[in-house]
Order: sequence, then C-alpha cells, then structure tokens
Amino acid sequence: MGQYMTATQLAIAYALDLLVGDPEWFPHPVRFFGLLTRAGERLLRPFTSGPTSEILAGTALTISVASVGWALGRPNNSAWQVLLAWTALATRSLLDEAQAVIRALEAGDLDLARRQLSRIAGRDTANLDATEISRAAIETLAESACDGIVAPLFWLAAGGVPCAMSYKAINTLDSMIGHPEPPYRCFGRAAARLDDAASFIPARLTGLCIVTAARFQGLDAEGAQRIWLRDGDRHASPNAGQSEAAIAGALGVQLGGPSSYDGDPHHAPLLYAEGRPASLRDAKSALSLIALVSVIAFGAALLVVAGGRRR
Repeated sequence: MGQYMTATQLAIAYALDLLVGDPEWFPHPVRFFGLLTRAGERLLRPFTSGPTSEILAGTALTISVASVGWALGRPNNSAWQVLLAWTALATRSLLDEAQAVIRALEAGDLDLARRQLSRIAGRDTANLDATEISRAAIETLAESACDGIVAPLFWLAAGGVPCAMSYKAINTLDSMIGHPEPPYRCFGRAAARLDDAASFIPARLTGLCIVTAARFQGLDAEGAQRIWLRDGDRHASPNAGQSEAAIAGALGVQLGGPSSYDGDPHHAPLLYAEGRPASLRDAKSALSLIALVSVIAFGAALLVVAGGRRR
C-alpha cells in the first residue's frame, strides 16, 4: 500500500502550499492537464458527427486525461509524492487572490478589483459594482474551497497522490469542456458527470467545515447549517450549491442571482434569498472563514492518514 501518503508527507505538502502557493513559473500539473485536454479535443473532434459520437469522443478524452493523472501520481518516491501533493492544494493562492480583490475594494479602486476578480472567477467582471464584486468573491471562495482545498485533501487521504492527481485532471476537464452549452453539451458530458461524482462527498464535507468554522469564528453556525440543508441542492450543480449555501447562512448574505459568462446572461438560484446584499465586510469575513476551513480540513485529513498508517 505504498501509494498512500504518510502524515509527514501530507504535513510537508500542506506547509509548502501555505508558504509558497502556486508560483506562476512552476510547471503545474493542472497546466499539463489543460494542454492534454486541448490536444485531445483537436485530435478527436474531426471524428465526431453527431451527439453519440461526441459523447464517445468526450468520454475517451476524459478517461485518458484522468488516467494520465493517475499514472503521474504512481511513482513511489517520497519527494515526488510530496511535490505533487503540494501542487494539488491551493489554499495560499486562493486566499492571496481573494485578498487582492478585497484590498482593491478597500482602496475604492473598482477597476482593479474587477481585474483581480477576473483571475479567480469565470464570470464577466467588467461592469460589476462593489456589491456584485463582494458577492462574486464570496461565491468563488466557497466553491474553490471545495475544488482547491477540501477535495484534494479528501482524495490525498483516501487514495494518495494518484487519486488526487486524477481528481485535479477531472476538475480541469470539467472547467474546460464540462459545459451544458454547445459545443460541449455532448462532448463534455462525461467530464461533467465524473466531476460531479468525484466532488460529491468533498462538497458536503466543505459545507460541514464551513459550519464548524463559523462556530469557531462567532458567525451564525446555526444559520449556516440551516441554509446549507435548505438551499444546498437548489443549484444546477449537485455540488456547487453546498458550500455557497453554507457560507451564505454563516454570513447572513444572499448569494446567487444574475451574472454573465462570455456575454451570455445567467441567473443562478438564490441562496438565502432573505439575506442582505453582500458587502466588503462580508467578503473579509469569508476570507478568514475559508482560511479556517482549510485548517480544519487539513487536520481531519491528517488524522485519517495517521490513523490509517497505524492500522
């Protein structure tokens, strides 16, 4: 069972993430998975001529890239395992990027805040006001807490680096081709469904971590749990609404509503519809909340890994 992480390896990887983050010069595996996805799409697209062939081609691409992720994590070298585990985590980069948005808002520089937000949020940011920027920052923190922190820790603890790398590959595939709109409605279906499955448990663990962190921070933990259970499944995704609903309840703010992506209007279901509009203060609270979520998730993963090694 050499592929499972030791507690020491996990602790070093987590410490590296907090200290170094994701340097842009570093050859990050996610960029590699992105290149594979684009190359695979270019290779397979000419062989598609309808929905069925698109589904088959997209499934083949999804299985292939996810398998490459698994193989990448297989070498049982301690330094390699720690290196890849570090790249699977994104606490430092998420908090730094969100902090940059908050600082721009504090300075009253909406143009800078919009540009900073565009680095971490997929929506169009050019015309957002301060309230919309704050809301988008909170939603991004909540969703990325699952994709970039809790889910990688979950898979590192459950199956070691191969599982974590496969998860990152699947998550990359979903972000690139797992869209319900053309031209990916059929081609990206397997990627979207596999990401839903891989994130299902971590998304709910993220909601639980948010409720726990809210209690430690003196926020509305009861509200976080109530809104999470009430509104968590209202989102079109079976997972994205879990953490967003929990953080909406913890902060007492309304999330969801109108936004746009590549110029196309989109209206997400309202989470905690009776909550107040998000503010800069709420975004700052969300930042510290997600930092604590990371610590809680790491502590839980460390206990699982240490317990597994003792058995």
